[in-house]
Amino acid sequence: MRNEKALVVFSGGQDSTTCLFWALRTFKEVEAVTFNYNQRHRLEIEIAENIAKEQKVPHHLLDMSLLNQLAPNALTRNGIAIEQAEGELPSTFVPGRNLLFLSFASVLASQIGARHVVTGVCETDFSGYPDCRDQFIKSCNVTVNLAMDESFVFHTPLMWLNKEETWALADELNVLEYIRNRTLTCYNGIPADGCGDCPACRLRRNGLDCYLTNKEAAQ
Repeated sequence: MRNEKALVVFSGGQDSTTCLFWALRTFKEVEAVTFNYNQRHRLEIEIAENIAKEQKVPHHLLDMSLLNQLAPNALTRNGIAIEQAEGELPSTFVPGRNLLFLSFASVLASQIGARHVVTGVCETDFSGYPDCRDQFIKSCNVTVNLAMDESFVFHTPLMWLNKEETWALADELNVLEYIRNRTLTCYNGIPADGCGDCPACRLRRNGLDCYLTNKEAAQ
């Protein structure tokens, strides 16, 4: 696939940045797209822009502000607490987000001549988001191809990896420290290791601790 072009759905977080480096290793040409849906932290967009610039990856920023209007949640409203009641989706779930992101990314991919679309969704370590499931991604891929009469291939390098394994992939790509220090995963908008307390930070930190512990034990 080194002779083909890919578009990475890119937020500047741990997962999408790992996918960006995976794509850079896998494809000859790579571009990235970030969506501005008036998310809780504007810094997320700035970090995505900075990483793309540092890696010399052409970067597109698309306005998706309508999503903010349609789907109020903890990632778009400061007044909504980050929480998850038993048996319910977390307050950070943005209805339709990945459906819209992949659809719009595919339209952009068609314009720039990219056949491959890469996204960092994961069914192994996720918060129950229905649009992170492998079944949804495959269904969306088929729907987009039918709608546009194209032959896009959606790639999900992290789909069956837990966070420990995601850190292992980053290490294999020789970017573990870069991803640890340059990305923003924290729901409270703190880069790198984050606040350490929100669900995203705890998941990220637990995965890193497990990976480093097991790596040291194996040496």
